[in-house]
Amino acid sequence: MKRIGLIGGMSWESTAVYYRRVNEQVRDRLGGLNSADVVLRSLNFEGIVALQKAGAWDKAADALGQVARELEGAGADMILICTNTMHLLADEVQASVGIPLVHIADVTGAAVVAAGCRRPLLLATRYTMEQEFYRQRLKQAFDIDAVVPDAADRQAVHDIIFSELCCGIVRPNSKERYIQVVEAGKAAGADSVILGCTEIGLLVGPDDFDIPTFDSTLLHADAAVDLSLTTGIAKARPVGQPAGVH
Repeated sequence: MKRIGLIGGMSWESTAVYYRRVNEQVRDRLGGLNSADVVLRSLNFEGIVALQKAGAWDKAADALGQVARELEGAGADMILICTNTMHLLADEVQASVGIPLVHIADVTGAAVVAAGCRRPLLLATRYTMEQEFYRQRLKQAFDIDAVVPDAADRQAVHDIIFSELCCGIVRPNSKERYIQVVEAGKAAGADSVILGCTEIGLLVGPDDFDIPTFDSTLLHADAAVDLSLTTGIAKARPVGQPAGVH
């Protein structure tokens, strides 16, 4: 079993989902009292959010890179950044270590393609929806044309993540708001939904929509378990090279 290194705390609400999921998956696959070999480093999200708001992505990259090196030093065989948004810095984090970073957009994109979908609605923080790093990776690696909600809906999705879900608050009216956003996306031609923030699965899931729904948190955790239980492990990819690109 390979050791899974988790960069968590962004927020800890979803990091807890990662920890539970990887252990449940190992138990289900191996049986008995088996659990995952995990090393977790949890950051103070307040400080990370301050850097996001200030646009100080270079300082955030330094912080995550340092944590990645600590996890590598603790024997991790792979690194997961337990948040979609901070994959904006995935190349910098990957460059800081010699073990592979399991990219959340890669495992999500592979699931979208496997389901025969090509135009998912991306629900995420405004950073992820409005910057190019996530949608561009999906396009380049998987030929997926992800779409995002309109400006008002993007703001609503973002605000619910930060003011509620990251604080452990789950409100029925916020769930209805997300359902409305997805209905608008369907009307605009979306054929599926990516839950592209690791907290969104706390609020909505596949049972809430009548189109395929991809929970990036669960897909990411499951991919780590797949890699942990394989007989070999891939080397770190060159910086900027998505999975499936050689």
